[in-house]
Amino acid sequence: MNKDLKIAIAIIAVILVLTIFEGGSSYPKTSSPFSAKASYASSQSSSNESSGSSSEKSCYHNGIELKGKVQFVDSFPDLKIKYVSSFPDINVEFVSSFPDKCGQWQEVSSFPDFKVQVVDSFPDIEVKKVSSFPGMN
Repeated sequence: MNKDLKIAIAIIAVILVLTIFEGGSSYPKTSSPFSAKASYASSQSSSNESSGSSSEKSCYHNGIELKGKVQFVDSFPDLKIKYVSSFPDINVEFVSSFPDKCGQWQEVSSFPDFKVQVVDSFPDIEVKKVSSFPGMN
């Protein structure tokens, strides 16, 4: 056989062996230069999707959604708050009906979504009363 033919058969054999062992072994997989563009594009699209969702801040604290009907209590609250004038955790707008946005609270005396106690020290969250643009900071 020709020397070039022997080299080609050896290279094909090595490629086949690597392909077989690559599927089920613990060796690190190598990617071809052709799949690098596809993996780069998929990583870019996934990072764009994740960055869009991470820019929206969660409106929950300890499993309590910080919107809805709230009852102010003196004991056994779901959440302890402190009113502040600067650097709040959430801006709260008190509304008379339909508290459906983050930071919109409707004060009720029965059937609340969560109960709140106003404290001076060791609050769970700090609240600032606003007349517009409620939400997490």
